[in-house]
Amino acid sequence: MLDYNVRGENIAVTDSLREYVEKRLTKLNRYIEEKSNANVNLRTYKSDNSGKAEVTIVLPYVVLRAEDTNKDMYAAIDAVSEKLERQIRKYKTKINRKSRETGFKGIDSQNEIPDEENDDVALQIVRTKQVNLKPMSPEEAALQMDLLGHDFFIFKDSDTNTDSVIYKRQDGKYGLLETVNA
Repeated sequence: MLDYNVRGENIAVTDSLREYVEKRLTKLNRYIEEKSNANVNLRTYKSDNSGKAEVTIVLPYVVLRAEDTNKDMYAAIDAVSEKLERQIRKYKTKINRKSRETGFKGIDSQNEIPDEENDDVALQIVRTKQVNLKPMSPEEAALQMDLLGHDFFIFKDSDTNTDSVIYKRQDGKYGLLETVNA
């Protein structure tokens, strides 16, 4: 079951808009067994009169996230709902395939350009984010990274119990960084 947290930026979240979000996302409940939060951000842009819908759902073994921009906010919500449903189906298909193969049971910053006149490297941290490292295999981490649409993903390797990073290489393949204790 999903609990909904709907917020608006440059838009008033009316009862009808909130009900529409809940109606569209309620169909995801058939895939989600645990009680989870759906964080929904609705934003309008005055420059081009468009709206953006972003939804993040944190589950025990995966974070689902989708966003869409459209001139019609309701169309953006529809698109996000469909994207999330595709992500869930894709993830469950891979998990089911993996469980048949291996017995797996659960679904459970930008830097400033250095000043060439100075040899000092200027570093400006513009955002700080805290992450909870969940134990998973590198394959699960790659799947999670793809679902989020990111270029890298930090996780705790369940086999080695070390903090690791999986990243997408320029050739489209994946790289794995494993930490070692010196």
